[in-house]
Amino acid sequence: MHGGDLIASVLQRQGVQFLFTLCGGHISPILTGAKALGIRVIDVRHEATAVFAADAIARLTGIPGVAAVTAGPGVTNTITAIKNAQLAQSPVVLLGGATATVLRGRGALQDIDQMALFAPHVKSCEAVTRVKDLVPALERAFATALEGVPGPVFVECPVDLLYDESTVREMIGAKAASSAKSVAEMALQLYLRAHMARVFAGASKVQPRERIVPEVPAPFPTAVARAGRMLQQAERPVVVVGSQATVRGPEAASQLRGALERLGAPVYLSGMARGLLGARHELLMRHQRTAALREADVVVLAGVPCDFRLNYGLHIGRKAKLIALNRSEADATKNRRPSLAVIADAAVSLRAIADAAAPGSERLASWREQLRARDVLREAEIERQASGGGALVHPLALCAAIDRALPDDSVLVADGGDFVATASYVTAPRGPLAWLDPGVFGTLGVGAGFALGAKLVRPQAEVWLLWGDGSCGYGLAEFDTFVRHGLGIVAVVGNDASWAQIARDQVHLLGDDVGTTLRRSDYERVAEALGGAGLRLTDPAATAQTVAQAQALAKAGTPVLLNAHLGASEFRKGSISM
Repeated sequence: MHGGDLIASVLQRQGVQFLFTLCGGHISPILTGAKALGIRVIDVRHEATAVFAADAIARLTGIPGVAAVTAGPGVTNTITAIKNAQLAQSPVVLLGGATATVLRGRGALQDIDQMALFAPHVKSCEAVTRVKDLVPALERAFATALEGVPGPVFVECPVDLLYDESTVREMIGAKAASSAKSVAEMALQLYLRAHMARVFAGASKVQPRERIVPEVPAPFPTAVARAGRMLQQAERPVVVVGSQATVRGPEAASQLRGALERLGAPVYLSGMARGLLGARHELLMRHQRTAALREADVVVLAGVPCDFRLNYGLHIGRKAKLIALNRSEADATKNRRPSLAVIADAAVSLRAIADAAAPGSERLASWREQLRARDVLREAEIERQASGGGALVHPLALCAAIDRALPDDSVLVADGGDFVATASYVTAPRGPLAWLDPGVFGTLGVGAGFALGAKLVRPQAEVWLLWGDGSCGYGLAEFDTFVRHGLGIVAVVGNDASWAQIARDQVHLLGDDVGTTLRRSDYERVAEALGGAGLRLTDPAATAQTVAQAQALAKAGTPVLLNAHLGASEFRKGSISM
């Protein structure tokens, strides 16, 4: 057994089913060890994709996703994906290769200070220096990733800790001292022998622990009772649920739905919480959230900070009582002091508050109908805009066609600017944990990795990857990955030949489209060249038929890219965020 086998044994005990990677000599024993224990090794074409895929696994299952990347540039290529996971509060474990401990600082291949690079972007980072420490270090990483506010962790695994002892001796040139031909060479061999003894001491005695189940932060009963009273007295309450409320996976998401139904207040969902109440629910409101927040007398933010998405708290009326449910005290109090901050798991807190508060469904019916009427008007306006004629496909009409075609078991992956934001108004996730977007960091390029993770963890689901033509450039090569691993994913590229979200304001405010124009490239031909299927959509009348064709191809196990040529739209004019 070598160090890679030890790491694999920990992954197996912690319930890891998939290990995402881009191969490298520094980490090969981790990959072979994982495969030997039945962990499926998924190799991708860019290290960022490996982390994005691990991120998706974590969000959809509640179990930390794991990626292993080689030293130096392999590690540095993951920084954006790791930062995205940190800001999205997603538990990801990144295993990074590193040069041999005995060669550190001596000019070895790809030897850089990886710890200094990662320290600001992870909950913890640890460099292991002995084989026997690999197991406890990795177990600490899993615990840290899950406890409190979830987030990514980094474990550096030097190459000489991963291979068997005889191979490492050969790698670093360790020989018997008697073979030395000079005093200097003898001293070197004695040093190497002592170093090797330290590195491998006690390695055979290490045994991994059972699966780590962290304690879920629970709210204080007095805070629950106070929140319950505030909601009992409210006439116009609004609940906003965000991604943090879903961090414990499918079972917790299902329980959260019941709590919201018992409360009976209108609900707005964001991030990973989208789909929590299904596509159509009497409590679910999708439009005019700002107006509702300004009119509400009590606002509950469940796993949602007052950041730019709520205009730093200014969207909430000044006279409203604000209840913040959050694992992070910093997030609960960000930009606006709440009337009540409950520092605990948002889902657990909502369930407890729902049990404490008297049922409010009938009492709040008129308030819900007021907000529902606004939703109906907004949806009618969107439908009117979607019916506007044009030589190319209207983005609203395309999104509406996709929404009509979505089966109950489907997952939507959002990776883009203008087109994807348009889709968020029209497409309705069919159930809990059926929507994946980057989160607060707004990272482009998450799509291929997120879709990869989603299809692996939910192989029977129909996975849709909604790509802007700009963002698809980050991950288009991963069609090769989809094909090699037999994953029938439907990718739709909203091709308007523009970085449209930027161009809208840049052209209006500065009178110049520099840097925002693209070509109406034949992205479907790239998918075909990589072994997938490609469809081209330019005729609006063929939209439904082409969507159905894409579904049929994916169902048969072929990844397919639908390149939809979009016409101009003013739907999202003036959408810049600061």
